[in-house]
Amino acid sequence: MTTEAMPYSHLGEALATDYFHVREQFSDEQWEHFIATRRFVDREVLPVINEYWESAELPWPLYRRLAELGLLGEDIEGYGCPGMSPLTRGLINMELHRGDGSLGTFLGVQSGLAMKSIALLGSEEHKQRWLPALAALDAVGAFALTEPAHGSDSVALETSARRDGDGWVLDGAKRWIGNASIADVVVVWARSDQDGKVKGFLVEKDMPGFEATTMEGKGASRAIWQADIRLDGVHVPEASRLPGAESFKDAGRVLVTTRTTCAWGALGHAVAGYDAALTYSKQRTQFGRPLCSFQIVQDRLVKMLAEVTGMQLYCMQLARLEATGRLTDTIAGLAKLNNTRKARYVIAEARDLLGGNGVLLENHVIRHMGDIEVIHTYEGTETMQALIVGRDITGVGAFA
Repeated sequence: MTTEAMPYSHLGEALATDYFHVREQFSDEQWEHFIATRRFVDREVLPVINEYWESAELPWPLYRRLAELGLLGEDIEGYGCPGMSPLTRGLINMELHRGDGSLGTFLGVQSGLAMKSIALLGSEEHKQRWLPALAALDAVGAFALTEPAHGSDSVALETSARRDGDGWVLDGAKRWIGNASIADVVVVWARSDQDGKVKGFLVEKDMPGFEATTMEGKGASRAIWQADIRLDGVHVPEASRLPGAESFKDAGRVLVTTRTTCAWGALGHAVAGYDAALTYSKQRTQFGRPLCSFQIVQDRLVKMLAEVTGMQLYCMQLARLEATGRLTDTIAGLAKLNNTRKARYVIAEARDLLGGNGVLLENHVIRHMGDIEVIHTYEGTETMQALIVGRDITGVGAFA
């Protein structure tokens, strides 16, 4: 499939959407990471990603480049990880999603979920064994929380962990688990038969009774695979239990960070949509004039830019709060709610402004339109985030 219909962004245009000059708040290191990731997206991701997305193939050369660029592990300190600041991590997630949602999701699963679980909740042996390998992509990780009957109601998980001698026996099912069918290690969350609390376990791919089957038929995020997992009497030694994972609140510690990256990822999708619409409106001639010369087109472009700019300010403040230890799950949830909703609007406007050409993969809009639906849903839907924030501001819970 040709990709010549629209030119890719150039480094000289890296701040085309920075209408409020937020770049001035970047350190030199943050700027270098941003530009390096943008260069990777423009030169290596955009020329090839449509083919991977359309055929639902894993873009292994691009995944490997994430390790070569030193991006895996993000803000984790030591163990071969880059130890980035919250703002650097956010900028990288934004840029990867500007390229493709699947690529950003792969980073989110590998680093933000699997590696972060081990870094926050694992033993020193777990960290030494897995983090360097995962950072170098010598191993692939996954995070298994969601179940077939429990999407938003994840606290009600039914996967069980039964004490058995010097280990545990896991039984149950998980669904929508990114990377699980290719993972070397999966962080599995299960409810203990001893105290009824949720605990975390490291399940390796060759453990008897563990089965992960790639889900098919997705209309979005097609360049990453999600899986159904079956756990049928999987024996896990006590040494593979995460010692810091003693309740669902510990899983929540991991998810707070990933909700902030959802907000940054949504911004990346929106920037891609806005850039595509602006570029197209300048190049496309209708009724003897460039589209961008019509009042209604300019009005729509400005409204799109207003939303993108607002999303940027949300993200910048998220990074500041996280850097100073003041980020909460409700703040992260509100940012995720806002940015995914706004991104859906911006991308829908871009698709419409491109007319029929907006549904062609070569114009890099319809892929984002599908992928933003995924990020809008995972890590807690808009409705659940609204109810969680609503409980926080009113003191009254509107759900069980």
